[in-house]
This record gives sequence, C-alpha cells and structure tokens, in this order.
Amino acid sequence: MSKLSEAEVALYNLQGWVKPRFRLPADRVGSMRDALDELIRRNPDVRPEKLVSAHIEGDNGEGVRGSAAFLDLARDPQIVELVSGVIGEDVILWGCHVFCKPAGDGYETPWHQDGHYWPMRPLATCTVWVALEPSNVENGCLRVIPGSHRPRALYEHLHEDRAELTLNQRMASGTFDESQGVDVELEPGEMSLHDVYMIHGARANTSTKRRTGVALRYMPSTSVFHRTLKPVDGKTGVAVNFAHRPLWLLSGVDRSGQNDFTIGHRPS
Repeated sequence: MSKLSEAEVALYNLQGWVKPRFRLPADRVGSMRDALDELIRRNPDVRPEKLVSAHIEGDNGEGVRGSAAFLDLARDPQIVELVSGVIGEDVILWGCHVFCKPAGDGYETPWHQDGHYWPMRPLATCTVWVALEPSNVENGCLRVIPGSHRPRALYEHLHEDRAELTLNQRMASGTFDESQGVDVELEPGEMSLHDVYMIHGARANTSTKRRTGVALRYMPSTSVFHRTLKPVDGKTGVAVNFAHRPLWLLSGVDRSGQNDFTIGHRPS
C-alpha cells in the first residue's frame, strides 16, 4: 500500500501541497489515457478542460457523459491511502474533474482557491491531481503559491466573462504575491495533493503537446456537503449540480452523521 511519509505529511501541512513518491504504474496510466480518449469522444461539444464529474458513467446531469473508469481511479485504495494521510481515515469522494488542455489553445486556469467554489462546511478538501500526460512549464502545468493555505482564509475573487478560461473567477490583484508561484511539473502517473485553501492556477497551453490531469476531490467526513449552498452560482464557467452530486464514503464512517450517500446514485 502507498502511504505518505512523515516528511511528506509535514510538507503538505507547511506548504499546502506535496508531490508524493507514489505513482501509478505505466499500464494503469495507459488504460486511463484510453478512457480519456473515450471520454472526449463522448463529449464532442464540451471543452476538454471542462469535463466535470467525469467519474459518473453516462449522462451525469452536469452536461458531461462520464466514464466509470475515472470512478475506479478515484476509489483506488492506494490513492485513498495517500489522502487519509492528510485528512484522516474517514474519506468521502465528492468530485472528479478532468482538465485536458489541447495543444495550441488549451485554456488558462486563473489564480484561485478551490474553497471559493465549493459547498462543504467546515470547508475541507484534499485534491489529488493525477497526470495522465507530461505536465510541465511548456504546456501549462499546475502552479501553486506555497503556504497560502495557512491563514485558512478565502480571499476576494473577481468574475471574468472570458470564454478562454477554465474557471471564470480570478483572485483579486494584490491579495497574494504571484512571484512566489511554484511550477508543479509531473510525469505521467505522478500526482500532487493540495489543500482547499491553496492558491493555484495554470497558464494556457500554447505548446504542441496536450496536457491532461484528473483532479480527484476528497473531503473528511467531519464536514457536511451542503447541497443547497451555491457559493458562485452560475458564475463558475463550468456547469455544476451540487444538489444531485453523488457522494461515496470510501474509508471509515460519516463522523458528521449528516452526509447523504443515496442522492445521485442510480439503482443497481
């Protein structure tokens, strides 16, 4: 089993992100790239940066026809073990977003905090960003502001009505020092974990190489997924439906006792 080392956990707590030693084997990466290509074929009218809830097979109610292959990835015991190292043993899967930036015109992801968009309270989530293809400076890799999570505060975001963005909320200028940004370069199968308060973004992909990452979203069961909350209602640039988003309890128990694990699930 994979497990974050004490040093990796300490780095995550200090910096708000970590790149673990663990990586997916090559054959798993290959099968996920096949699943990615099929996902794109299923969604010819959806920008590949905006494949939200890609883990829900078929019509997911959020404008995407998903694939169970991504649910299998999100439920991988080794990835769940990594997550439990930073949020505890009681782990809920609540989301999966495929960010596939085509060569030449892959959209920019503005500097933002994930917590600005999401409805769990207390606000807590670890995102595992799994690279299916090389992700580097050239093709617009993830960028983070180390330590920006430590105040546990959400900063002002401004709406940008531009089509060529993956998300339409950008951190207000002056709220952080962009010069402190660190590029998170990953090879296929490598991954990074980051905190819900972490300031991060990614440049546009103007290179000749496609860049794809799968963002797997996990929360501790001490938090509650409030389905009636709409933090950035209609202004995300991505269609979401939190009211019917299914949750999976992957490890432990629901400590809050208030999370619903039946909504959004289809009969067997």
